[in-house]
Amino acid sequence: MPNITHHNLTWQKSSYSTNGGNCLEVGAGLAGAVPVRDSKTPQGSALVFEPSAWGTFVATVRRDGSTTA
Repeated sequence: MPNITHHNLTWQKSSYSTNGGNCLEVGAGLAGAVPVRDSKTPQGSALVFEPSAWGTFVATVRRDGSTTA
């Protein structure tokens, strides 16, 4: 898995995000990986997904909507 530095990625927050502080940001600019981080701790760790896994996740959320526990 590639080494992720926060400085060489462009991070995008969803346009659906509000100022409630429960937002994820997705990084662009890393070949073969999709990093996801908590917007409250931008210098913290990022989860890294394979592009196909991230695409499946996004498609499922779009299709089924979000759920709560």
